[in-house]
Amino acid sequence: MSSNAQNSITSTIAADMDAVNSVIRQRLHSEVALVNQIAEYIISAGGKRIRPVLVLLVANAYGYKGAAHHELAAVVEFIHTATLLHDDVVDESSMRRGRQTANALFGNAASVLVGDFLYSRAFQMMVSLDSMRVMQILSDATNVIAEGEVLQLLNMHDPDVTEESYLQVIRSKTAKLFEAAAELGALVAGASDADIAAAGEYGRSLGTAFQLIDDVLDYAGDAAEIGKNVGDDLREGKPTLPLIWLMVNGTEEQRALVRSCIENGDEQHFDTILAAITNSGALDYTRRAAEVAAQRAIDAIAGMPDGVYKQSLLQLARFSVDRSH
Repeated sequence: MSSNAQNSITSTIAADMDAVNSVIRQRLHSEVALVNQIAEYIISAGGKRIRPVLVLLVANAYGYKGAAHHELAAVVEFIHTATLLHDDVVDESSMRRGRQTANALFGNAASVLVGDFLYSRAFQMMVSLDSMRVMQILSDATNVIAEGEVLQLLNMHDPDVTEESYLQVIRSKTAKLFEAAAELGALVAGASDADIAAAGEYGRSLGTAFQLIDDVLDYAGDAAEIGKNVGDDLREGKPTLPLIWLMVNGTEEQRALVRSCIENGDEQHFDTILAAITNSGALDYTRRAAEVAAQRAIDAIAGMPDGVYKQSLLQLARFSVDRSH
């Protein structure tokens, strides 16, 4: 997040975030030095930490007074970090959060195996909470995320991917963990099933908005700000929403070029594609879709108790579409 937005949203849970960071450090420890080294490298890179923030804000919004939400927030961050480690290997990425990826630095094998360690450590932690409902939410989430990863793999280099098929990837791969984080916050606070479901809808819609804006920033962002190379999606042959929209609405020439670039992961025509996406309205369309998702998140928590935590959640939904990285 921008430092101002982040400070404003997280100031209400600063003590909780400190506690979560302590849990993360403590639970990262392994007798195997390379596990410590890679896990520390990834976690210390920072990032927005939105998923643990969601657990904390929702739990506090429903008046939770215990400490289990710190453990749950750390579990969610470990699952997210594991997916990043695996993602970067699959995508052959070299840059994340403005630094070399772990696979670029330590190699693919080490990154995959440490990702496995983080997954299994997350499951150890969730078992220690002794809640079947917690385990159900998180085991379902990790399974859906894995399905989303495979679905995205099937979509790679396929210029005929539909908007609905792509949104399914977003719901599975990105939004599902946002949904689980928000549900866990409500669950640990003893909220009703209806409130847990509403929190889940908030998280799912927020995650969708975030991913769609990431798609915009891959063409309209600044590499230094977004912390990765602009145009990575095209380079990897990923048909994201701006490209899918251009395939449907562009000129014959534009469609032929996009098809070729997606099929071949061709970056030499990036400037031409960028101009077509920018001038055609593809980015505006994607941004509007993100705004609709963010509004759906806002509407979902209309019944949440009013207070500083709900205000932070509303602010987070607005920020999801008004950011530059």
